[in-house]
Amino acid sequence: MTDVHDLTLDEVRVALADGIASNAAFDGWGDEARDMAADAAGIDRDIARLAFKDGPVAMIDAWFGAIDAAMVAAVPREQAAAMKIRQRITALVEARLEALSPNREALRRALTILAMPQNAASGARLGWRTVDTIWAQAGDTATDYNHYTKRATLFAVYAATIAAFLNDESEGHADTSAFLARRIEGIMRFEKWKAGVVKRGENMPSLSRFIGRLRYPAV
Repeated sequence: MTDVHDLTLDEVRVALADGIASNAAFDGWGDEARDMAADAAGIDRDIARLAFKDGPVAMIDAWFGAIDAAMVAAVPREQAAAMKIRQRITALVEARLEALSPNREALRRALTILAMPQNAASGARLGWRTVDTIWAQAGDTATDYNHYTKRATLFAVYAATIAAFLNDESEGHADTSAFLARRIEGIMRFEKWKAGVVKRGENMPSLSRFIGRLRYPAV
């Protein structure tokens, strides 16, 4: 068992992330939530303060990272590989929502902080990190423009799903699951349409080749 006194600052952030989130639901993302989590974990408050010297955004960053890790653990790649792509994405998003579920009020407060103008860039970075993790865990290996369009589309879907999740009072968040299923279906239709456009483009005559032939006719 690792001695808490031997933890690196990165390890301290991981160790305290869930505890801070649990306290943040009542005390907000601030010093009190951090100190209470440190006390519960047996970590010196000064060390915790140093680990989160950048304040609430650093705490939220650590928590979102822990949630991403829980999501990945819940849907390992070998399990995802046996699913259709839409099932993979759905399972991963639902696993993340499940991990967030015990601290829904902390999530609400976190998103309010990230929505502040001075934190907008950090909020976008954390959201992009999540959708990138989802696509990577789903087996996506695209490196061209598809890499970015897939993530941008999922980013919008995920943001809308989180909004639905925060206001969902249905049993087992059934309404959110239904909302997500509809949005994932939309992503799949878009990807299918996009693939068709690319394929049709490949089969179209090349204007540059045509002009080249005019300039340099075959002999």
